[in-house]
Amino acid sequence: MTISSARLLAFTLLLGLAPGAFSQALHTTPIDGIVAVVEEDVILRSELDQAVRNIKERFSSRTDQLPPDAVLEKQVLERLVMMRLQLQRAEGMGLRIADIELDQTIARIAQQQNLTMEQLRQQVSGSSGGFEDFRQQIRDEMIVARLQQNFVQSRVSVSETEIDNALASRGADQPQVHLGYILVALPDGATPEQIETAKTKIDGVRDLITRGEMDFAAAAMRYSDHQTALEGGDMGWRSMDEIPPLFADALPSLAQGGVSEPLRGPSGFSLIRVIETRDRETEIVTEYHARGLMVRANDVVSREQARAKIDALRARIAGGEDFAKVAREGSDDPITRAQGGDMGWFPVSAWGKAVADVLENLQDDELSQPFASDVGWHLIQRLGTRQQDVTQEAQRNRMRETIVRRKADEEFDRFLRQMRDESYVDERLGGNG
Repeated sequence: MTISSARLLAFTLLLGLAPGAFSQALHTTPIDGIVAVVEEDVILRSELDQAVRNIKERFSSRTDQLPPDAVLEKQVLERLVMMRLQLQRAEGMGLRIADIELDQTIARIAQQQNLTMEQLRQQVSGSSGGFEDFRQQIRDEMIVARLQQNFVQSRVSVSETEIDNALASRGADQPQVHLGYILVALPDGATPEQIETAKTKIDGVRDLITRGEMDFAAAAMRYSDHQTALEGGDMGWRSMDEIPPLFADALPSLAQGGVSEPLRGPSGFSLIRVIETRDRETEIVTEYHARGLMVRANDVVSREQARAKIDALRARIAGGEDFAKVAREGSDDPITRAQGGDMGWFPVSAWGKAVADVLENLQDDELSQPFASDVGWHLIQRLGTRQQDVTQEAQRNRMRETIVRRKADEEFDRFLRQMRDESYVDERLGGNG
């Protein structure tokens, strides 16, 4: 990743290089302490302090759930290290987030919070990080999400037979469970002493919870080694097929709010807590019929040229030309061009968030204004809507997703541990850099 001027200066000093090139900066910019070296990058004390402040602000009404400052610092630093390692891996793979895609994501965040973009900017600018730090944080999270998506696509596959067998063995309408999770991790090839120490720790954590001396979320934040620790161990809603068999086998004996006995798995010792359960329901969705065209932006056609072309195509349609004719002549979308832009019937999210946002705000037969995605510029004309019972189809899709998610959780956790073990990481919390 591009190293900021402050981070580059700190890294140069760390390596013992001649600081002459930075003499002016030394007179105007205070030297920020280094709390960790991560491969060829560094994490600064200011970055760690900001991340810790963010956590404390989030839990300002529940400060009793936070671990001691020293423990919290270590947990947050580990999260920053893992984020930095994933961003480095993503950069090596050439994964990028275009500015237009980032802007669209931030606009959706504002919309979800019922804010205008200017209101969001003012709100974020008033925080300690500022709007540019907020933008960079969202970009980083999007890059890591894309890395995880690429990982799943390359390493996790599910056959139709697996789906059939899972539906037959467990049933299609099984309930979902909202789980809390605490992990006391063990290294690969753990010694008997390490196993005994971990077992003693997980027993002690469970005793604290069952005696009422600490709630589950606070214990997760203080003692869990899992990446969900700073979320209080919250794993969200999962179906039975999304959780490891070890957890699924323990659930029948747990009432809502119940905490399991310590469970020994491949990653170490675990505790799970049933937060809530809910039943599946029949699913009726609104499907849309639309047609669209796209003008691709690339190394040959700039975004400005693509925008000019899409404006011209829209003017032709608005002037009375047939959409299908214009799409066949001018669209760069290989999927729909031959059909005159016809996208068929589909649920609103099928073509991505950018299309969905536009489609939901159109009337039947209305033509959209040009809108952008990371690949270019688009036009959509909504043709109609209908209500469809998609319960059976949704069950298969959900089963596919749950099997993928279960496999992906296990594989990606293993991938992260391996990446961490193989990387050069020098944590320096004890010093000032």
